[in-house]
Amino acid sequence: MFSITVRDHMMVAHSLTGAVFGPAQRLHGATYVVEATLRRRDLGAAGVVADLGAAASALRAVLDPLDYRNLDEEPDLAGLNTTTEVLARLVADRLADRLLAGALGDDGAAIESIAVTLQESPTASAAYERAL
Repeated sequence: MFSITVRDHMMVAHSLTGAVFGPAQRLHGATYVVEATLRRRDLGAAGVVADLGAAASALRAVLDPLDYRNLDEEPDLAGLNTTTEVLARLVADRLADRLLAGALGDDGAAIESIAVTLQESPTASAAYERAL
């Protein structure tokens, strides 16, 4: 299996529900480094998994609606506890939608899976992987 990874970041505000989150139950900011890894069995005609620039643009397009937002006020996230794991799944699903809609051209049709990792600190991250 071949893969490429593109990286970006987003800055959000949110609060988490549940005593397990301690002070993070209050509104706070978070900056996530976001990595998206795209995998496919064989390389495309150009000898690549997909165009890195197009993949980076697709990731940025997914992050833009979340960047510099209070996630507690986002209608699409109403009722969700916006943990790092939940956000990783949201980014992966939205990126999958873009790829299935043709964001990577012909190469996108051969992508078999996406893994999205959100790094919330230098020592902690969460990830979500899904098939296409």
